[in-house]
Amino acid sequence: MIVDFWYEFASTYSYPAAMRVEAAAEKAGVQLRWRPFLLGPIFGAQGWNDSPFNIYPAKGHYMWRDMARICAAQGLVLKEPVRFPQNGLNAARLALLGAEEGWAPGFTRAVYLANFAGQRDISDEAVLAELLTSLGLDASDAIARSRTPENKERLKVQTGEAIAKGVFGSPSFTVGDELFWGNDRLDDAIAWAAARLTQDL
Repeated sequence: MIVDFWYEFASTYSYPAAMRVEAAAEKAGVQLRWRPFLLGPIFGAQGWNDSPFNIYPAKGHYMWRDMARICAAQGLVLKEPVRFPQNGLNAARLALLGAEEGWAPGFTRAVYLANFAGQRDISDEAVLAELLTSLGLDASDAIARSRTPENKERLKVQTGEAIAKGVFGSPSFTVGDELFWGNDRLDDAIAWAAARLTQDL
């Protein structure tokens, strides 16, 4: 049974989710698929040109306080990014390659740490190249392949697939047609997949 982990690099709550989802899936014995996508088209369809956490200040204030509690509980550093939300397009195109080649988990965690713990500009290809190199990857080659028209189109298609599955925020998790939204539903998604795995045996 597969859990699809849908995430956007600008998303705050996706940071703690990305740091624990792989271990949770492994412990439960379920397969995990890393599915980067873009929230921009989803928000745009709702008439938003910014994060709802910026559009609604009270909601934003709550989110940062909530994130501080969550990250403290997980032992994660949290520092407000250089800007919020950051542009995660280049990182998402790279993560899409990584999902095919097996390095998406490490790269994804590195990008989230750079954004929400290191206050780095994750839209900067120099920053992304540094992260790729730290993982033992050929940064120039990966970045060049991420820029190809084919890869750009694949990210658009994957974002469209997220929308078709009813995804409206990040992080989200899908198990077949079942949708779970939010970091606080991660464990429910894993448990749902594990239960169905047992039923299939």
